[in-house]
Amino acid sequence: MTRIMITTDNAPRLPAPLSQGVRKGPILQVSGQLPLAPETGEVVGTTVAEQTTQTLRNVTAVLEAAGAGLKDVVMLRVYLTDAAHLAEMSEAYAAVVGEPFPARTTVHTQLPPGLLVEVDALAVLDD
Repeated sequence: MTRIMITTDNAPRLPAPLSQGVRKGPILQVSGQLPLAPETGEVVGTTVAEQTTQTLRNVTAVLEAAGAGLKDVVMLRVYLTDAAHLAEMSEAYAAVVGEPFPARTTVHTQLPPGLLVEVDALAVLDD
């Protein structure tokens, strides 16, 4: 099976040695996305709800570039800088992702200043 790099201008491109997404067979891994505007690279929003919404837009853009969507996601990993933001993040997450929800892991981590959330996704596509 060939490994296919997924790229899109509809999600931010980071100056780091990573692909926005990688597909091998039916498996698609979306790299951790941040709440950055694809056009400018600027942080979108000051609240965890605003940043979660933008981050999930970026995840969705990479999924779509690979011919997938949120319906194909089996696992989302959410990284929060403050565990106190869990309820607010979960509310914004539920509004974007919708039911039936994929599996999810949420961890507390440190991100660069101004960034409150990061999300990566694992999807399985029909061939």
